[in-house]
Amino acid sequence: MAHKLDRYRGRRDAARTPEPVPAEGPLPKGDDDTFVIQEHHARSLHWDLRLERDGVLVSWAIPKGLPPDPAVNHLAVHTEDHPLEYAAFEGEIPQGEYGGGTMTIWDRGTYAAEKWTDREVKVVLDGSRTAGRYVLFRTRGKNWMIHRMDPPAASWHPPPGPLAPMRPVTRARLPRGRDDHRLEFAWGGLRALAHVVGGRLTLRSATSADITPEHGWLRPFACTLGSRAVVLDGEVVRLSGTEFYVCYDLLYDDGRPLLGEPYALRRARLEELGVNGPHWQTAPSWPGAEAGAVRRAARDQGLPGIVAKRLDAAYEPGEESAAWVFVPST
Repeated sequence: MAHKLDRYRGRRDAARTPEPVPAEGPLPKGDDDTFVIQEHHARSLHWDLRLERDGVLVSWAIPKGLPPDPAVNHLAVHTEDHPLEYAAFEGEIPQGEYGGGTMTIWDRGTYAAEKWTDREVKVVLDGSRTAGRYVLFRTRGKNWMIHRMDPPAASWHPPPGPLAPMRPVTRARLPRGRDDHRLEFAWGGLRALAHVVGGRLTLRSATSADITPEHGWLRPFACTLGSRAVVLDGEVVRLSGTEFYVCYDLLYDDGRPLLGEPYALRRARLEELGVNGPHWQTAPSWPGAEAGAVRRAARDQGLPGIVAKRLDAAYEPGEESAAWVFVPST
């Protein structure tokens, strides 16, 4: 029935938005087996789950994305039905328009409905990034919850809780075997671990205190990671009068704990993240053989010194470890 899309049409002007706005008329007939999940960078990052049903895409906005673990349910807000053409939509919705922001397809595929009522929808999703049984159940008004019914993937592990950072020992000279080390600047800033899940940031100090409110300028960083869940080690520093978060270690990456992995692997995974923005960046590093030049550069920039990190070293939370050696710049 065409009136299913009245609310959708009423919120959109086809002359102002690239979104599909079909003319009034009979709804198309489909197989009721298509789903799409769209990543929506609007006023706040969220994911839109859409299930084809009776000629429209029944839709929920999920602020933290699909839950990977049945132990945790995520909020799902029921929104207006969308036209079937929306399953292929990607683009920039102009600011000032309803839902203004960037929309991309995060996953799509087919689904089978095991149950569908006004209060409960149970489906099996089969996409390129998503597979398994989920149930959506209504809690109050337009608010629903989404629950993963299958156990998590065997390779998936939940993010760690608060961690105390690993600390270097202080020495007057760098260790021997410099080819077995990488060098980084010692920044002299505020040590902070960034926990990011579902585009949301929790920034914790070296004592595990939540310091997110004091550093609200860093919240947009979490949105740049999309659905990727990470734990980063780094420092809040002031460079040329501007605060930055400089990250130099990756402790958890999208279901994979990295604490026991060698520094060389963690560093490679960190660089793959491509952390680089107006107030966040990946700390540079250099081969151990360049110690003299790196130490001089630290001194010239007024930094406390340099840190040599052994390539094969695991991350030792809360420990002062000889695998990391701090040498003052003077």
